[in-house]
Amino acid sequence: MRLLPLDRCQPGVILGKSIYHGNGKVLLTKGTKLTNSLIASLKRFHIYTIYIEDEQSEGIEIVESLPEPVLMEAMEVITHGITNIVELNTNHSNFHGMMKSGRVIRSFQKIFRDILVSLKDNPTALNLLATTKIHDNHVYTHSLNVAIYACQLAIENGLPLKSIEDIGLGAMLHDIGKMYISPEILNKPGKLTQDEFHQMKSHCQIGFDILRKVHEIPLTVAHCAFQHHERIDGTGYPRGLQGEEIHKYAKILSVADVFDAVTSHRVYRPALLPHKGLELLYAGVDTQFDRKQVELFKKCIAIYPQGMTVKLNDGKTGIVSNYNFHSAGRPQIRIIKDEEGQEIKPYEIDLAAADYLTVEIIDADPLLYY
Repeated sequence: MRLLPLDRCQPGVILGKSIYHGNGKVLLTKGTKLTNSLIASLKRFHIYTIYIEDEQSEGIEIVESLPEPVLMEAMEVITHGITNIVELNTNHSNFHGMMKSGRVIRSFQKIFRDILVSLKDNPTALNLLATTKIHDNHVYTHSLNVAIYACQLAIENGLPLKSIEDIGLGAMLHDIGKMYISPEILNKPGKLTQDEFHQMKSHCQIGFDILRKVHEIPLTVAHCAFQHHERIDGTGYPRGLQGEEIHKYAKILSVADVFDAVTSHRVYRPALLPHKGLELLYAGVDTQFDRKQVELFKKCIAIYPQGMTVKLNDGKTGIVSNYNFHSAGRPQIRIIKDEEGQEIKPYEIDLAAADYLTVEIIDADPLLYY
């Protein structure tokens, strides 16, 4: 199985992994033979890459970061939970509303504990490319992804269970303020005007004001929404906090938030591949982001996920066949093309082995930039 840009998919290609709607409904099942009309439909749903089955990638298994049932339930909880909290806030919640908000928060806490258990049971690096989802509102998908990244990063920090759960809840709700921002601004393809950017930045204050009123939510969780755009050098917003003025939870969240944002497709810019997203984080170390958190995050994620096509400094092309957890930038590769770009009989190399220490990944297939 391997990852392939939809633009390179020809009719007859076999879908390697099911494609889901954000509500958990399967839209296309694994094993489906794609037609021109199905490919066109996926493009309309803003799907840009898919996993396929072919001879070159036979036997390569894509490791899920989380079991699909947990992912789908989490998406449903986040979608309905955020909607309910917004409605309760808009309607100036009464006693019955307070009871409902309690149930909503408990549903968030329950699904996050399921995520936490799954991550602790999964020894592999996080690969959120593994599950293809279509969703009408990217805020929900982004909130789930950030919760997963932040959870793993909190674990890497060695934080106690209560802190990890608070960070997870904060991550799931950190962008709730965006529900009050005009969709025209959120989805604008071009550069925002000064006034539009001012409105966009207000989502942090709005989110904080909503969450701090919910009795079941700790104030530190509300501060995740308030501070996730603050930056170490004081150039962030809404308050321009610096260094130690920023809560540790927010420092963790900002790394997870930016990484998922830049590695996810948006109408106003294409996605970066994971290794490019990590490079962006490193470029902001000690100015935008806390160095310790970026270093720990590097250990969490699959920089070169299984199934990704990569190019090596010796001119060869291969598919990532397995991930070396303790050598993130040096996975196992199935070579499929020689130095001249000609297809060859595939064979495996391990970039972490002594025989291949001079061989490096110089880029992923440029056609994978979507």
